[in-house]
Amino acid sequence: MELSFLRPLYEVTGPVVSVHLDTSRENQDSDKQIELVWRQLRRELEEHDADGPTLDAIEAAVGGSPEVVGPQGESLFAAEGRLLAVHTLAAPPVRNRAVVGPVADAVVTALDRDRQLPHVVVAVDRQGGEIDGYPVGVLDASRSRSFNGSTLHITRVKAGGPSKASYHRRTENLWDRNTAGVAEEIASAVDAVDAAVVFVGGDDKATAALRDQPALQGLGVDVVEIAGGRGGDDALASLRRSVDAALGAASERTHADAYAKYVAAAGAGTGVSSIPAVSEALAEGRVETLLLSADRSGDPDKWSSSKEPLVVASSADALGSGADASFEMSAAALLLRAATLSDADFTEIPSGRDVADGCAAVLRYPAG
Repeated sequence: MELSFLRPLYEVTGPVVSVHLDTSRENQDSDKQIELVWRQLRRELEEHDADGPTLDAIEAAVGGSPEVVGPQGESLFAAEGRLLAVHTLAAPPVRNRAVVGPVADAVVTALDRDRQLPHVVVAVDRQGGEIDGYPVGVLDASRSRSFNGSTLHITRVKAGGPSKASYHRRTENLWDRNTAGVAEEIASAVDAVDAAVVFVGGDDKATAALRDQPALQGLGVDVVEIAGGRGGDDALASLRRSVDAALGAASERTHADAYAKYVAAAGAGTGVSSIPAVSEALAEGRVETLLLSADRSGDPDKWSSSKEPLVVASSADALGSGADASFEMSAAALLLRAATLSDADFTEIPSGRDVADGCAAVLRYPAG
């Protein structure tokens, strides 16, 4: 996964407030619950000397996606009295958390984005079909808010900036005369959002008719049949549950493939693990892909500076010329910043893999 979407977070000199919280809307009390969680996080930030205008900027944006129902989360970043970015997450964070630090702590945000895949969902019956393409990280420019892929199952936002728009088509008379045309619409949706997979649900005979269409067979992406389809709220709810489960499985396969690439690279001398080894490679601009595990509970603090953002060290003295602008922060946050600013990619280490410090890297080239 590319990390360019995080660059704006590192263009300020700090301090930066980073907030990650559960904004799920499961019942009529959800808005009140979100408000109470934010109030507690705000008190914690105030105790750590976060300034009022910056907290006010976050408060104005917290919970700002009431049209998105069901499980979700938010990552919000602000500094110097202004909002830097808001991301509606596809899943709630493991715990509500807010920090004020010299740079943004965006690991939760990166992990959520990395678990998403651009995809197309097709719901068909003998009368017609619905075709929806979902990119990853659609930006609603009017609200400066980014929506991660799975959150778009229930709300299609107007895309702006560099993000690709979501894609929606409704077709009728599929069974009688339009199966080939629907297959071509699906192909267009795949192209519009750079889809990695197509999920098809609905009437068995209608899906069978689509399956044989040349336009689908030549897509070059997986076409997966799932439960659910058209025909009312129950069918649509079943479709979404099926899509979520299938997306999770597809994401796990993607991470397993990325990890296998790292293992092969390590065997060839172009893969390293542990925070010190990855830090050294990042400082030299040799990292092609940074890999981090999701569990950062044991993460140590490391040192970096505003002058040398690619350098992550065990002490301020090790920063050399950057020592006079040094600061201490969690290792993962600093490694992610260095990866972003050196144009490295990012992926999650699959659960259960034993990697030193939960940190690894595929290198562009071995050490000289």
